[in-house]
Amino acid sequence: MIALNRRTRIYVCKDVTDMRSSYDSLFMRVKELLKHDPYSGHLFLFVNRTRTSCKVLYYDGTGFVILQKRLDRGTFSRVNPSYVDEVVLTEAEFGLFFEGADLNKRFIESPIERKKTFLRKRELKELATAV
Repeated sequence: MIALNRRTRIYVCKDVTDMRSSYDSLFMRVKELLKHDPYSGHLFLFVNRTRTSCKVLYYDGTGFVILQKRLDRGTFSRVNPSYVDEVVLTEAEFGLFFEGADLNKRFIESPIERKKTFLRKRELKELATAV
């Protein structure tokens, strides 16, 4: 059983991961790509290219645990690979993600991009009312 608490973080690898990867290769991905300590007790989430399978690497104090899930239908939420910061899920978000829920709104673009979108929509409304 994975014991999550408020201090446990769930880090998401934004790069596609081969689901044939096991303990050692996932361990190296955590160190090299995510730049975190695999022994920290945090969870590290990896998703395959088609987003139908995911793996979680976790150190429980005595050894590494891999939790793996393949969805029968549908896909896992897409994580924006161009998102600048590291992606960290809350326990609730991880639960939803693991069930295959849509979390796309969680991985939005930068605030600058949202502001541009808002301005474009407002400009379009102004043009529509002017005509």
